[in-house]
Amino acid sequence: MYQLNFLTKENDLNKIIKNQRRDKKRLSILFISLWDEHSTKLVDKLKKKYSDSKKGEDLYIVDSFNMPHSFVIYNTTKLPHLVQLKKDGINSEDYLSMVEKKLKVTQ
Repeated sequence: MYQLNFLTKENDLNKIIKNQRRDKKRLSILFISLWDEHSTKLVDKLKKKYSDSKKGEDLYIVDSFNMPHSFVIYNTTKLPHLVQLKKDGINSEDYLSMVEKKLKVTQ
């Protein structure tokens, strides 16, 4: 279960990452492009499955148009790109079928 949070300001993402380092709370960041067909289809699947969700892990969705400089933080070059921050480290995935599997939106 995920709570979808669409970010539009790089400062907001920086605050979230800073808080996660302090709190060690689990969270996920999905980097997408508004012009990438795979990214838009994935976001549609996420909205369909999780739009009504009021509980669960935070999933922050960051797009390349509003927040281009944020893509440098985790060396994002392929989209969609899922970064999961956990107590024990960072997990990064940019293979589409694995991203869908981790977000539980596979068909």
